[in-house]
Amino acid sequence: MKERVIKGNACLREGADWLCAAEPRFDKAMQVLPPLPLRLKPEGFAELLSAIVSQQVSVASANAIWGKLQSAGMISAQAVSGVDEAALRDLGLSRQKARYAHALASADIDYDALRQMAATAVIKTLTAVPGIGAWTAEIYAMFSLGRADVFAPGDLALQEAARVIFDLPERPKEKDLRVMSEQWMPWRSVAARIMWAYYKHHKQREGIR
Repeated sequence: MKERVIKGNACLREGADWLCAAEPRFDKAMQVLPPLPLRLKPEGFAELLSAIVSQQVSVASANAIWGKLQSAGMISAQAVSGVDEAALRDLGLSRQKARYAHALASADIDYDALRQMAATAVIKTLTAVPGIGAWTAEIYAMFSLGRADVFAPGDLALQEAARVIFDLPERPKEKDLRVMSEQWMPWRSVAARIMWAYYKHHKQREGIR
């Protein structure tokens, strides 16, 4: 059976309604939240390269480096393959990230074919590329491909949201949250959106003194 793809806000509402009916604590969380953001992103090489650029640096630094890459026309596989690592480092990439950029460019990923693959196959394909971990692959499947039933249990914000929403004694570890998320199939991507939104709400509330 072909996996469900989130294409608009109606899909989000359908998923949220299902989750709220299945899990009262999601319903309680949704009562204090604004409409969930769609958060769909572009597909392709540039989106994954941007994710590599953003690893372990501030948003401001990532934006600055990405701006240099864009200005230099270094956001396609063909362009990146055509220069050496030194040229990429001159644009702000670390030595390691320059290697990752070349690895992504030479991986020859068929981005159109990813749309037809099961999410597990998408994640396996992407994580085979150096520099792309499970979190990046899951986020790509969730937001660039719009898959409705993908989760990112290694995400610290999701772990903290789970602790708060479900009144847990501590943040669940990645493997525990992955098991926990199976209760939210086939709408795990919508569950993640609820949890990210609730995490933001909770942090803002904590900031009020």
